[in-house]
Amino acid sequence: MKSLKWMLIVSFLLMSCMSTGAQNASAAGFAAPIDMSNANVANVTNRLDLTMGSANMVHNGAAYKSAQPVANIDGRTFIPFSSIAARYGYAISYDAKKKESTAKNDKHELVFKIGSGYAHRDGVLTQLTGVPYISNGYLMVPLRSWGEMADSTIAVVGKTITLKWTTVVIPPKPKANFEVQPAEIYAGQTVVSYIDHSTNPTPYPFVDERWEGKMDVFPEPGTYVVTHQVEDTDGVWSEPYSVTVTVKAPNMPPVADFTTEKSQYRIGEDVNYIDLSTDDENAIVRATFTGNDKVFFEPGEHSVTLVVEDAHGLTSTVTKTVTVTNEVLYTKDEYNRLNTKVGSNIAIDGASVPQMPAIGYTINSVRSQLVRSNSPETLIREGIAYDAQITGQVRFMFHNVNKIGYPVRMYLLATNNNSTTVNVNTSSFGIGGPDPTVANVAKMSTARYLASVSSNPSPRWMTVKPHQTVEILPELSKVPMKLSEVLSAYADIFSDQELQYRVVVVASGTNPITALPNLTVMPRDGIHVRGTFNNADRTIEINDTLGDTEQRIVIGDKTVDKYLDGIDDTTGELQYNTGNFGTMYRMHLSHVSPHTLIALNPRGGIYTGSFLVNGQVVSASLMNNTQAAVLYRTGYTEEAVDLVFTLAGGSNLPVALTFLKLPEIRW
Repeated sequence: MKSLKWMLIVSFLLMSCMSTGAQNASAAGFAAPIDMSNANVANVTNRLDLTMGSANMVHNGAAYKSAQPVANIDGRTFIPFSSIAARYGYAISYDAKKKESTAKNDKHELVFKIGSGYAHRDGVLTQLTGVPYISNGYLMVPLRSWGEMADSTIAVVGKTITLKWTTVVIPPKPKANFEVQPAEIYAGQTVVSYIDHSTNPTPYPFVDERWEGKMDVFPEPGTYVVTHQVEDTDGVWSEPYSVTVTVKAPNMPPVADFTTEKSQYRIGEDVNYIDLSTDDENAIVRATFTGNDKVFFEPGEHSVTLVVEDAHGLTSTVTKTVTVTNEVLYTKDEYNRLNTKVGSNIAIDGASVPQMPAIGYTINSVRSQLVRSNSPETLIREGIAYDAQITGQVRFMFHNVNKIGYPVRMYLLATNNNSTTVNVNTSSFGIGGPDPTVANVAKMSTARYLASVSSNPSPRWMTVKPHQTVEILPELSKVPMKLSEVLSAYADIFSDQELQYRVVVVASGTNPITALPNLTVMPRDGIHVRGTFNNADRTIEINDTLGDTEQRIVIGDKTVDKYLDGIDDTTGELQYNTGNFGTMYRMHLSHVSPHTLIALNPRGGIYTGSFLVNGQVVSASLMNNTQAAVLYRTGYTEEAVDLVFTLAGGSNLPVALTFLKLPEIRW
């Protein structure tokens, strides 16, 4: 059984060897000496059939093409040197100075010279049956001489020439290979794994293996050599394969330590924590403090803990105390007014805000147009949310939630009903969502729109040909609104002639322009607002000095800040822009006293939105009237402050801008 299996393997190897021929021989160089003591060495008979006058060759049943046909000159047969050498598995070379061509394998070295009737076989001069010559760039050698020099028998039947010779085949050995993991190994700590990559040229499994130097845990630092061998089913062992393993000294855990800049702190004084932790490899990957308040407002001993972790998962913990005296540098309210980041919230007595003196102001309306597409706010079917014919500059506000039951997209389409081409552009734009949380949507849409307004982008122009419908604002429809997701957006658009604008909502994947003729206008929801409004930009200038005492400015109260009136172009009905959402406010405060905090306080409930304060976008998220968002602080001198804002959709009104005194700086 073993002999049959070996003969099958030899046949496979021989066919593989012969099919690659000279290429493999050239690539591999000269073969290693044959180990004849190997019990599995096999003698395999090769057969090569040639046809006189033909370039066809059949080697062990496989067809090949010779570089030149077999030639007969004066009764002597010649064959291309390179082609015959390849079939025999010889490596060939050429010495240009001597004009000698050499074929070499593990048994013989055959040297032929152009025009010479002699050749060398293993250094011994041999007379040839014919003189080698060049045909079309290829060296032709006498076939009979080649056969004799290459230990072959030759038979001729008609035009067929058959050469036979014996090849000694040694089965390839199995090959041991492995890798050691992990890359970093620490003495006495790291559990080492060995991943075997050994290969066997036969399809049979290994029957045995040997390891030297293999350890699961190396006890001491230093260099170790691990060696592996494998044995196949024929009892053949692979050559040893070795890996040098470098073992580091044991990893030590990090040492957690910290200190504070001072030994004692006052109430309301910033505490500076200094991390002094160390690690033997300088590989601390995580430091976690608990109890490390930036400031304390209660006297006494306060425990602070630091946990550090190194790259190997070892940790260290230290706990120390911070001593806070009874002396007060700042109260909690004073400290928060001075130090809370812009856009973050401070606590405020909600009942005290209405008691602050209200600053009166006069609104100056600026000629402008606003389209508010907000009814129905909750979308329950596909259709046209708004339809209006508008010329010139217009601001669009969109705010809707999808309850249709499947993903939809919102489009702004413009139709040119004129007989001439209309030029239209888009400039400032801001979008929030789609997102399931209305507070996120409202804040992001106003923040992005105000940032766009501040950057004053160059208009993007396009043309609408007569009776053509095009999509405006591709950003609006880029992402579909999934079920229960909210989308809010603001956009500034200008056209030099009248365009019919339609806000269209259709299923994601539907072409809105194709679907438009079959869509109808959605009915209003009776709660929210849609319509076209004029004078939608408002300027407010207050020249009074603000901040000497606590004061407030109320926005969105519908008394001083009266609602815009307009028309629902889909029905012709009078509309009031409840809340004045989408209206742009520009407020100039000429005189704000030094050390004044300007903070936004919601009076109607949740408010999320953004403001441009002296050109910087400040976003606020407020849950109730006990919070105030920090918008701005004046410095050591009186300042003028400019605020630009639009009240955020999905929020509640009114809101109050409060002016609060900051405490003096204490040391």
